[in-house]
Amino acid sequence: MENRVVLVTGGANGIGKGIANYLAKKMLVIAADIDENAGFQLVSENPLVRFKQLDVTSEQQISSLIDEIKYQHGRLDAVVNNAAIANPYNAPLHQLDVYDWNKALAVNLTAPMLMAKHTVSLLRDTKGCIVNIASTRAIQSESNTEAYSASKGGIVALTHSLAVSVGPDVRVNCISPGWIHTTDELLRDIDHQQHLVGRVGQVQDIASMVGYLISEEAGFITGQNFVIDGGMTKKMIYSE
Repeated sequence: MENRVVLVTGGANGIGKGIANYLAKKMLVIAADIDENAGFQLVSENPLVRFKQLDVTSEQQISSLIDEIKYQHGRLDAVVNNAAIANPYNAPLHQLDVYDWNKALAVNLTAPMLMAKHTVSLLRDTKGCIVNIASTRAIQSESNTEAYSASKGGIVALTHSLAVSVGPDVRVNCISPGWIHTTDELLRDIDHQQHLVGRVGQVQDIASMVGYLISEEAGFITGQNFVIDGGMTKKMIYSE
């Protein structure tokens, strides 16, 4: 495990930061993020993580980063496609600008495809794997979330499509987080109590699943979407 090299996109903030810190305990983690200041902060907090600034919408930057990883480390064992525009809300449909729609798709959906395209050769050599981070919004929605929901639904479909295309050498799976608390904001009792498990999700809930999916213990799992949401998507809720 110590010789393994893992790339985490969006790895300097939120869930991605938690994944990077969790995996760095056992393997070399390269956290790629467009936020340079957050990247420097991540490395200052955890010197075991290496940071690379990356705009995931740039195929040229992705290609250059993968070439650098190949040159410096000679291998790549896993890719965690976590980078995304986190805000799920867009303007009401009649005001939705196609620029905002296309930007959400570029970051949330096209980027994981490009990352798979440029890493598959290295991943084949190591019998590696890809983990895509989607969302429970891929299977349920609120008003005015068309761009985000569509992009995350696309991630789920992209996952099983890639699993067919790159198997058996490379496994591809997907995680759909529900409400994961990533800030210092205080939560209310009702926030926790509405979940079937009695609490809001924590970053480690997602990170530990990533750790499992990229391990040899998950060698028979591919093309799957794992919903980690404290049971919220299983509740039937009607207004009384």
